[in-house]
Amino acid sequence: MKKIILAILMVAPLSIMAQSKFAHFNSADILPNMKEYTTAQAEIQNMEKQFADDLKLMQDEMQKKYEDYQKEAANLLENVRARREQELNDLGQRYQQSLQDSQAALQKATQEKMAMISEKVMAMVKKIGEAGGYVYIVDISTGAVSFVNPALSTDITAQLKKELGITTAAALPAAPATPAK
Repeated sequence: MKKIILAILMVAPLSIMAQSKFAHFNSADILPNMKEYTTAQAEIQNMEKQFADDLKLMQDEMQKKYEDYQKEAANLLENVRARREQELNDLGQRYQQSLQDSQAALQKATQEKMAMISEKVMAMVKKIGEAGGYVYIVDISTGAVSFVNPALSTDITAQLKKELGITTAAALPAAPATPAK
């Protein structure tokens, strides 16, 4: 009797697994082809360029004032020299604060834009999962899963693209990498 119960307990999970449906998709193939993603990338790049231009103006102003100070430093009265040095110090601190603020604003904008895009994709994944009766749908591009056997899993990337209105006639070029500042 114990052998029969043990056999049933061993076979039951296998039969449940055989009836379950699993799927996977590749968000790395989906996100760059979404209009929202390319729009967000362009907006972030424009924002980054504006910040870089503003910082360059500040840097140029600091450089000019420093050069002027160096030319005149030997002939300045002590109190005037101290005031100019404090002014240069203040400019340097404002530059550093602007740099930090710019980086924080870019990071926040990127996170917000990507969160909205991710929510849209996840809502569609949920819709497809519920309609298709899938137990699990895994994004194989995130690295969170050690192994997915594509032969035993349904790739819904094409269906997601269709549902999201992504055409795959010509792959969009990847956004150019921006150099570190």
